Amino acid sequence: MEVVGFWFNPNVHPLLEYRRRLTGTEEVCEITDVKSVVDESYDPAGWFALVTGTEESRCSRCIGHRLERTAQEAVSQGCDAFSTTLSISPWQDHEAIQAQGALAAERHGVEFVYEDLRPLYPESRRLSREWGLYRQKYCGCLVSEWERYRGS
Repeated sequence: MEVVGFWFNPNVHPLLEYRRRLTGTEEVCEITDVKSVVDESYDPAGWFALVTGTEESRCSRCIGHRLERTAQEAVSQGCDAFSTTLSISPWQDHEAIQAQGALAAERHGVEFVYEDLRPLYPESRRLSREWGLYRQKYCGCLVSEWERYRGS
């Protein structure tokens, strides 16, 4: 199996956090010798428009947007399937990941592979410390950061 990494995270705010995470992704791809493709589209206004007025489904819409773009890129790269690193996080909405991945797969005619990687989360933390990688403290969106500080 050949893996191609793909970076697309227009939800990450502020721009400094976005750049830190992109740099971390590039470092992991270099360490693991994984080819990567980067979509550096950074459009906070577009992202806010996507999730505005949808408080109950903000995360699902955001996940869907990113998986939609990932499915498009998978087809563009000639991949048979796509997945997401979101599935390693114990804080992500795994039902939304599965549902939105399946929708994107159906729309683009490419397989979505979901695997619950949460049991590997402690190992991912260990490796990131060993490799000296930056680890984020929130999902990336402004609302998530605000919720973190407010204690939600």
